[in-house]
Formats: sequence, C-alpha cells, structure tokens
Amino acid sequence: MKAMFLENKKISKYIVFFAIILIMAGIFFGGFLYGENRKEQSLINSNIINKEIGKQIETDFSPFWTAWNAVESKYVSAKDLDSQKMVWGSIEGMVKSLGDPYSVFFPPQENKEFKDVIRGDFGGVGMEIGIKNGVITVVAPLKDTPAYRAGIKSGDKILKIGDKSTLEMTVENAVRLIRGEKGTVIKLIMLPKDVETTKEVSLTRETIQVPILETERKPGGIFLIKLYSFAGNSANEFRNALREFVYSGDNKMIIDLRGNPGGFLETAVDVSSWFLPIGKTVVREKFGNGEETVFKSKGYNIFNNLPLAILVNEGSASASEIMAGALKEHGIAKLVGTKTFGKGSVQELVEITPTTSLKITIAKWLTPNGVSISDQGLEPDEKVELTKKDLELENDPQMDKAVEIVKNWK
Repeated sequence: MKAMFLENKKISKYIVFFAIILIMAGIFFGGFLYGENRKEQSLINSNIINKEIGKQIETDFSPFWTAWNAVESKYVSAKDLDSQKMVWGSIEGMVKSLGDPYSVFFPPQENKEFKDVIRGDFGGVGMEIGIKNGVITVVAPLKDTPAYRAGIKSGDKILKIGDKSTLEMTVENAVRLIRGEKGTVIKLIMLPKDVETTKEVSLTRETIQVPILETERKPGGIFLIKLYSFAGNSANEFRNALREFVYSGDNKMIIDLRGNPGGFLETAVDVSSWFLPIGKTVVREKFGNGEETVFKSKGYNIFNNLPLAILVNEGSASASEIMAGALKEHGIAKLVGTKTFGKGSVQELVEITPTTSLKITIAKWLTPNGVSISDQGLEPDEKVELTKKDLELENDPQMDKAVEIVKNWK
C-alpha cells in the first residue's frame, strides 16, 4: 500500500513537471506568435504606406516596439509615463532624422502657437532667420525695424534667445521665442559674421511693417530699384516702379536684391515675367517622386536688350534666388555681389490629428538649368565682397561694379 502511494506520488510529480513544461512552451510559443504577428503587421503597414508613394520597402518596426516595451516595463518612473507624449516624441525624432531644418512636427501646444502666429497680430524684431550649417542664422534684417536699427546683419548667428540656447533648435521654435507682445524686450546672444566674440543685443518688439521697394535715379541713365521683399503687393509696386522707369527716360537698370529674404513664389514669377518672353522657365519645382512642376514667364517682357545688373548677397534668399537665377540663366541680367543664402524648398502643412500637424518639405526649387537653390545657392557672375572697412567708410563696391557693368553693356 505504501509502495503504491509512493509510486502514485512519483507519477503525480512527473505530471506536474510536464504540465509546467507545456505551460511554459505555450507561453513562449504564444509570445513568439504575438511578436511575429506584430512584426508582420508592422511590415504590412510599412508596405501599404510606402506603396502610397510608389515605393515598397520592408521596414522592421520590431526594434521600436522592443524599445517601447522596455521603457514601459523598466523605466524607474514608469507609473508617470504619458504614452501620448511618447508618441509625439517618436514622431519628432523621426522627422528630425530627415536632416531637413524646414521639416518640423508640431505637438498640440506648438501647433496652436504656430497657427496663432500665422493668423494673428504679433510683435517682432524684423528679421528673417534660417538654419545655416546647423546654426540659427540671420537671413536678412528688414529695413527700419528693431533688428535693422540694432545693426544686425545677414549671416549673423543667434546663439541664445533669452535664456534658451539655440543649439539643435528649429527655426519655428526660434521664431516663436523671438516674437511676442509688442513693447516687450527680447535679449539675444549673437555671434556677428566674421567676428570671434559674441555680443548681447536687446530688442524691443514692434508691429512689423514689411517694406516693399524704393527707387532712385543714378547718373548715366541708370534706374535703381531696391526690392526689399516679394510680399503680396510687391508685384503691383514693381509694376509702378517700371512705369516710373519708362517715364524717366533712363535706359539702364540695377535691381538690388541684397538682404531680400524672399516671399511668394507667384510674386517672383510675376516680377520675372517683365523681363522674359512668354513660356520661358522661371523656376522648376522638383518633388520627391521625380515629378516636376514648371513655372513659366507670363511674357510681359517689354524690355529688349536692357542693360541689367542684379545685386545679391548672403541675405538674398528664396524668391530672390528664383528671380536672380532665372534672369541670369536666360542671359537677361548679370549677378553682382556674393553667393546667395540657398533657401529654395517648398513646405506643406499636413494635419496629423485635429491638434497636431507636420510641416514637411515636399519639393525643391531648381533654376531653369536645374541648379538646386537650397543645396547650392547662386554664385554671382561678378563676385565682389563688401568689407567692414567699406561699411565704415560708406563705400559700396558692389554697387560700383553693377554701375560699371550696365554702362559697358554689350
């Protein structure tokens, strides 16, 4: 009897042992199937997304889920995790990996502030900024604004805004910090171009009125148009300036685009059309899938063989580069000055959720001959530097060269 009891007990141990093994195997196999299914689903989703842009690539999302699960299970303050913020952070990291300073994801708060700035009245300091070599850089100060009066120049670097470092800061965040209530003061730590020491600049925010253009008659039958921006009304103002030129009796022209940060593409095409025959390419918009949209001259060209020089510098960007590039490559004008900023890309604002959005670069601007404005900028036909000594003495060798070119036009 005792022997039978011991035997039954022994059998029971084996049954329990095998049951545990089966349970563990089931857990492992079930987990394996779950992981494989999740991985497979990730791959399927990736394929679907990529098919939408005509490109099928298998992407393994399992490292993402492994990292996500590790954070949820091992992070010391896991109970305080906000999974929605983790999602926003994941998207921000993905967009940042593009290496494109103009593609930015806006979480709820930043999205609201961005749209408020677009819609509303705000105070600013009057300068266009961008990213150059990974650093927040002044594209150009606008005339008669706080930035302009403080002596800020194209190419100056902004290292701190208030108490915040601009290291790895997006352009949008920099703009958001610089703008604010009219009458308030913002302090900037700046590294002026070609200077090794930083300086602090305090600027009082104002309502910024973007200037459009000025005209001036110079000796020798030269008519100067200083175009400050390609704003909505710039095309009409430019047409008025051309009417003034015709009535003046002058027969040579200089267009000064130095410090012009750009504006609307349509305005650049319209202004360029005064100098180009109908159908000539002004700019090409190249998309990621290889497709192109070509913007052509409207053919207003009423000037034949007009001696024309265009002044450019590192503050000439965007629409300025479109116009300068088109007139240079079609042989209409000579460019004088220094290399342009190189800001030629197109962004689209995509709604991700009702409270978040993604500003993403969807195309690049190319000159008629296919030069990428954003990748290379424009080289002038005549390179002329403007030195610190020139500024102190109020000399303008770039303008002098432009005058020489139009006077000796062939």
